[in-house]
Amino acid sequence: MSTKVTGIYDARKELGWGKTIIMGLQQCFAMFGATILVPVLTNSYPGAEGMGLSASVTLFCAGIATLWFHFITKGKVPVFLGSSFAFLGMYQAIIPQYGKEYATGGVIAAGGLYVILAILIKVLGTKRVMKLFPPAVCGPLIILIGINLAGSAIDNLFTNWMLGVVPILVIIICNTWGKGMIKIIPVLISLIVSYIVAIIMGAVSFDAVGSAAWVGLPNFHMPKFNADAIVAGLAVAVAAMVEHIGDVMAIGATCGKNFIADPGLTRTLLGDGIGTSLAGLLGGPANTTYGENTGVLALSKVYDPRVVRLAAFYAIILSFSPKFDALVNSIPAAIVGGVSFILYGMISAVGVRNIVENQVDLTKSRNLIIAAVMFVSGLGFSSVGGITFTVGGAAVTLSGLAIAALCGVILNAILPGNDYEFGVSVVGDKSADLGSY
Repeated sequence: MSTKVTGIYDARKELGWGKTIIMGLQQCFAMFGATILVPVLTNSYPGAEGMGLSASVTLFCAGIATLWFHFITKGKVPVFLGSSFAFLGMYQAIIPQYGKEYATGGVIAAGGLYVILAILIKVLGTKRVMKLFPPAVCGPLIILIGINLAGSAIDNLFTNWMLGVVPILVIIICNTWGKGMIKIIPVLISLIVSYIVAIIMGAVSFDAVGSAAWVGLPNFHMPKFNADAIVAGLAVAVAAMVEHIGDVMAIGATCGKNFIADPGLTRTLLGDGIGTSLAGLLGGPANTTYGENTGVLALSKVYDPRVVRLAAFYAIILSFSPKFDALVNSIPAAIVGGVSFILYGMISAVGVRNIVENQVDLTKSRNLIIAAVMFVSGLGFSSVGGITFTVGGAAVTLSGLAIAALCGVILNAILPGNDYEFGVSVVGDKSADLGSY
């Protein structure tokens, strides 16, 4: 997979420190909008208003997770770990019912599953392990993530539909006619433009922003654990792990290096998984490899991992501003609804793309049965609140998404005719790119 690519691999030597610092700011700029959007969304769910994740903690965790990833991968892979959209459904199910502490407990469990998969890949090999998670399973699961979230987007949008339409239009314009960085950061641009419009409309309150301190510690919190959150986190981790593998392959193709071989998939999964668990331990969301930052790599031709580490330091520095956290929390719900209107639809579209690019044959009965069972399980059980049963005196609830994931993995394992071969195509192995849209 390694090919010769013309680019800059040592920014300090070839560009100097001044330009290197600017390139780091560009990488920080790329991840910013999508990363802070996750805590904003968790604060907009019905029953969880103002009780979701913190933007400051999210930025701190993204920075720390990125630095940890670079340490584990020997500083070889130019990856930024930002907030994962794949876990939004889990947050929506857990935070209103139990609180953010239990949601972050589920995040820790998800990171643990990454570690287990890394060990299995080390022992059994990548192809044998990935045969358990083919596109026929991951594609429908990703589609369900977006569909299950759609209702909250509509609820937020109609708090002020005139304002909510603004980010929709901005994202469409950026994605359709934008070039360079504009096309890479549509969410950030839509948030800025919509916020300015909201100020003009008098829809923004700055009371909390004015009273907040300029410098202060992020609002960390300790996680709590229950079976519902753990099961939900593990279910989503199935799709997120395959996303990680595809992203690492795509980043390698961009940089002209085989990161699957060196530093190795075991190290990248350990870096992502432990980084995610660390984020959960501090009260932040799950992380994932960010497509936006890969886009900047392709655009700038600067492949030096030091530049990405600079972006991580910038994120950490920004996290120590309570005033910035208050500013993020002042974003009106209608803007959140407009952004998520597009975002949730694109998550489902990514699942469709995954099925198409991998040429999943839905005329084959095994693939059709897997998809059918997953869709009905995911949508049907979600509509009735999942399945609740008792284990050792404790009540355990399986969400629709968790049931769909379990059904998909089990059916794929027992039904004959699984001909999926991992490693044939970088595009084909890219399960999802939920950090990019």
